[in-house]
Amino acid sequence: MGVLAGRTALVTGASRGIGRGIAERLGRDGARVAVHFGRNEQAAKETVAAIEAAGGSAFAIGVELGRPGDAAALWEAFDRHADGLDILVNNAGIGNTRPLAEIGEEEYDRVFAVNVKAPFFLVKQGATRLRDGGRVINISSGLARTAVMPDNMAYAMTKGALDVFSRDLSKVLGARGITVNSVAPGIVDTDNTAALLHGSPDGWAKAAAYSALGGVGRPADVADVVAFLASDAGRWVTGSWVDATGGSLV
Repeated sequence: MGVLAGRTALVTGASRGIGRGIAERLGRDGARVAVHFGRNEQAAKETVAAIEAAGGSAFAIGVELGRPGDAAALWEAFDRHADGLDILVNNAGIGNTRPLAEIGEEEYDRVFAVNVKAPFFLVKQGATRLRDGGRVINISSGLARTAVMPDNMAYAMTKGALDVFSRDLSKVLGARGITVNSVAPGIVDTDNTAALLHGSPDGWAKAAAYSALGGVGRPADVADVVAFLASDAGRWVTGSWVDATGGSLV
């Protein structure tokens, strides 16, 4: 039996990239995993299939975040498959790479709606579903603290807000034994970073140079940190910001 046997997890944005890595790892550890997707149902089905092929249990739920009523719609879909939750991983997010002078209000509002508002109301509306002793893990970014990339300003601001949310929420939910933490990846090899890493001959080397460990992260590197926090071994860690950047030097 895995260390998370008997527990149910929800990972938002789990159809690909870091989210898929987290979902697959929690599935291997024995959790039943709700694989959330926004638009790419086929990719979510592939994640579910991978979890099941490894001996785990999973189901997919599709709701586009960043729209009015998104949290209620997601929980309605979740409730059709499960009657409670032990682990919530707020991973879904959208990037924003644009100089300050070029960021419009609509774009700014969109990135905050997906990256900050959606997790806030998912927790608010899901708190009664979250069992005592549960876990909330918010996927932040090294850009919120350790790295400085001005063209990612709006995105970094959303992750800073998410970190404050994690810290304050840990106090709100602590009486129920629920831990709340942020995990901050650096540059991770996913389809979202393909242009950066593979778009030029020296892209990978430049990205690796940002890390004290001299490498580029993999989804599994982040998933392993999340798995620790989700397990009983992480029971005494809450309100924390966990650096999973490989030691950003930016």
